[in-house]
Formats: sequence, structure tokens, C-alpha cells
Amino acid sequence: MRYHHVCIESLGYTLPAEVVSSDDLERLLEPLYSRLRLPPGRLELMTGIRERRFWPRGTLPSEVSIVSGRRALDAAGIAPQKVGALVHGSVCRDHLEPATACRVHHELGLPQQCQIYDVSNACLGLLNGMLQVANMIELGQIEAGLVVGSEGSRQLVETTIAALNRDTTLTRQQIKLAVASLTIGSASCAILLTRDAISRTQNRLTTAVWRAHTEHHQLCHSGDDEAGAGMSPLMQTDSETMMHAGIATGAQTFDEFLRAAQWSRADIHKSFCHQVGSGHRKLMLESLGLRSEHDHTTLEWLGNTGSAALPITLATGLDRGVVSAGDNLALLGIGSGINSVMLGVQWQTTRVQGGVWGEDEPLHHGAGQKLAGPHHINARTAPRD
Repeated sequence: MRYHHVCIESLGYTLPAEVVSSDDLERLLEPLYSRLRLPPGRLELMTGIRERRFWPRGTLPSEVSIVSGRRALDAAGIAPQKVGALVHGSVCRDHLEPATACRVHHELGLPQQCQIYDVSNACLGLLNGMLQVANMIELGQIEAGLVVGSEGSRQLVETTIAALNRDTTLTRQQIKLAVASLTIGSASCAILLTRDAISRTQNRLTTAVWRAHTEHHQLCHSGDDEAGAGMSPLMQTDSETMMHAGIATGAQTFDEFLRAAQWSRADIHKSFCHQVGSGHRKLMLESLGLRSEHDHTTLEWLGNTGSAALPITLATGLDRGVVSAGDNLALLGIGSGINSVMLGVQWQTTRVQGGVWGEDEPLHHGAGQKLAGPHHINARTAPRD
């Protein structure tokens, strides 16, 4: 798919203040580690994830999405009345019904003529939302659309730790199915797309491709729909098989992406991938023939934040000034199922606003101000039992 009139106008993001290290999780897993004689530091060594973040208990996805959505609108300087579509794309949602997008729409003061709904597709929900909004803009149906989502990890991580400590029959081999659940972090991101005629940035979304390799749909799955089951989720992930199947899917999608974008690998100045772990990243970049120094990561300090992972990696990378005017960006998404979505963007001007949940002032105002690094978040609290 080629686009001619769609721009990524701005991004807004929100991060939790509570930082939980992999060492913290291993201390909570002491009964399991002692029984199986597992060495400390194993979790970070296996995944490359040093820490992740949790929202305060009881925080609804919509609460954080409202903040991120408002930040995207403020960064762009676009009135809410211009927004013709709102898609809430995270796995996490407030209720089975109504759509989480309903509350976000109301609190942001978007117009009644705005089309709103939720999209759920594992780690690709926000990218799918971007495609749908881009299509509406390209067809001339709307001038601007907002895609937002907020993922929470506390319940999954805490439920996983409790289950691992409780079941004294588990072997080293069996606990591998739960490792991916311990990498999950929390984050929120919003992306505002506009028609080129009203864009102040001219950050052109040029290309989109997608593939569905659903023969692998059983490699990563939860139990029943936890939105209606007390939100006590458990996940089982065959991480090794999932990694290789996902990389194979990504490689085939990437070949189609290069043809559709009419780019060579050398034409890509920066890549932003879904954040899973260091091993997955290394193999993926090698498979795609991309250079690691041109790829921006957040997995080390945010973990895997689901559908927010790729957008917030883009947002924080823009905030840190890793992208220059005229750069070609490759947004390379892969999600369980297995599905892949890849987007090509020609970047010009950065408008990003981000902040920490619960703090009155955003971290950044306006365009192009740089972050020093992940240590800017200094509101650390101990993990809660």
C-alpha cells in the first residue's frame, strides 16, 4: 500500500513512575529460584531487560490514554474538533463494553462526528489503528485521526510470579513458558495522523505492508478473556519457536516492504522494531540485513510493552534526537498470531510530548527537545507485594 496524503503529525506518551528491576522480580521468585537452584541475574541475562515499569494499582488504561492523547494533540497544536477518528489499540482495556475509546473520546472533547472504536491484535493493535486511520485520511473521509493505547503489566507479572512459586512440580524446562510474561512492562502512547494539506510537519507515511502467518497462532496465548475473569491473567509462550517463526515472518514481510517502498536497505536511516528482548533483536536485525547502530531500542529499560512498544520506542527516539530531517524510518512490527505490519515514513519535523504518570508537568514541550536517557525517570519505588 502506498500513501500520498498522510502525515504522522505528532506523538504523545506517558510512562509509569514505578520502576521494577529484573533483580526485584528474582527476589520475589526466591522460592522458585531456591528450589531449582537458579542463579541470580538469569532473567536479565536471558532477555537483556534490566527493568520495566508498573502503573499504580487500579489504574485504568483509559486514564493514561487520555493523558497521552492530550499530549499528542498539544504537541501538534491541533484542536480536538479536527479529529475525525479515534482508535484505542491496546490489549488492555477498561471493560468488555463499552469500548475503552468511548471514555477517551469524551475526556478529550472530540467531536460527536468522530468515529471511535477499539482494535485488539496483540502487539500490533496501535499499528493496525494507524493503518485504518491512514486509509480514512487517504480516502478523504477525515482530516485527522488519533490512535492511542495503554498497556499495563503489573497483574500479569504478579500473577505469573505467584503461579511459579505455588507450583512445586515445575521443572526448569517448564518455567521457560513463563519467562516472556516476566519481561512485560507498562507504557502508553498516542499517534496523531493528519492529511498533508493541514500538516505542519510533513512527516510522510508513504508505505504499509502486512502479512498473516496464522499457522503459528498457538505459540503465544493467554487463558480465557481476562477482561471478564477478574483480570488475573496468565500467559504461555514458546519463546524459542515463537522467536524463529516471528523472524521468518518478519523477513518475508520486510522483502515486500522494500519493494513497496522502493527502498534498498541503505535507504533506511533509522529502524524502530517491536521490543521483545536482546536475543530477538540481534537475530531479527541480522535476518533483515539492518545495522544495529541504526536501530533504536527501549527494551532494556521498558521491557516489552505490547502494542505500545514500537510507538513509544519511536516517540522516545524522536525525543532524544536520534532522527534528523530527511531520514527514512522503517517501523517494523511483529505480533503473536503471527502477524506483521511494517510502515515507511519520510521524516521532517519532530513534535513529541512525553511525561511520567502522576506528574503535573510533561517532560518535554514542543518539538525536538532531547532526552538525556532513561535515567530522567527518577521517581523509583519498591515493587509492591
